[in-house]
Amino acid sequence: MSKASSAPVTGAKIRKIVTNSIVHVILAILAFIWVLPIFWVVLTSFRAEKGSYVTTFFPQSYTFNNYKKLFTDTTILNFPLMFKNTFVIAIFTCIISTIFVLSVSYCMSRMRFKMRKPFMNVAMILGLFPGFMSMVAVYYILKALNMSEGSMIPVALVVVFSAGTGIGFQVAKGFFDTIPKALDEAAIIDGATRWQTFTKVTVPLSKPIIVYTILTSFMAPWIDFLFAKVICRADAKYFTVSIGLWKMLEKEYIDNWYTSFAAGAVLVSIPIAILFLLTQKFYVEGVSGAVKG
Repeated sequence: MSKASSAPVTGAKIRKIVTNSIVHVILAILAFIWVLPIFWVVLTSFRAEKGSYVTTFFPQSYTFNNYKKLFTDTTILNFPLMFKNTFVIAIFTCIISTIFVLSVSYCMSRMRFKMRKPFMNVAMILGLFPGFMSMVAVYYILKALNMSEGSMIPVALVVVFSAGTGIGFQVAKGFFDTIPKALDEAAIIDGATRWQTFTKVTVPLSKPIIVYTILTSFMAPWIDFLFAKVICRADAKYFTVSIGLWKMLEKEYIDNWYTSFAAGAVLVSIPIAILFLLTQKFYVEGVSGAVKG
């Protein structure tokens, strides 16, 4: 009896081991495919051979001159200036976007008003369309406001990256829904206003979603190319890093700047990587809280 009953168990264990092994092999292959381009870019950033056309996958010799060139050869492509422009724009965008997103999310989660549900449905539908569909209209609006020339270009970029972020309130709203409304009601009974309830009660309990919003808001200026290119056009003084990296791959620059392009790509990823590593715990908690809500 015991031998007969142990056979199915053994067979089930074998099938489970085989299934897990196949899954792990597939995941390992996918991880290799995902990491390989990053690994190649990092190696290329240290490559001593010039040009984009080489016959070997791995560099034959290594050097730090590609990184040095980014900060010393600023006559054609001023990478330090582009990095500074992007960093400043990212900071202001992060602050404004975080305020917008959290404010709209709190209103959608806690307040009940006419047209609330239609507004949420419209916001979700609009979120399905890529932002670059509106870039021509956005440019002409900025031009009419005299924000498409000179020193107003960074301001225009901050406005473009942050003005419409409130429509992406769904994740933060899902997190706010998990906070008991009884806390808000108790604060209001004690004489607190809506603003005091938001800042004194809700915000201290919302660190995960605040960090998540800060992270996503900071990333937007670093990874955007289309809006930055349309607004900056040929004014190199206000280029962002995405435009600078793209310029390095143009036919007149690619032979001399290709390996520096790889070095620039590595440097651009560092601020985002550091921010993500510092906030990873809160990032995961923010997303899981939103799903739960």
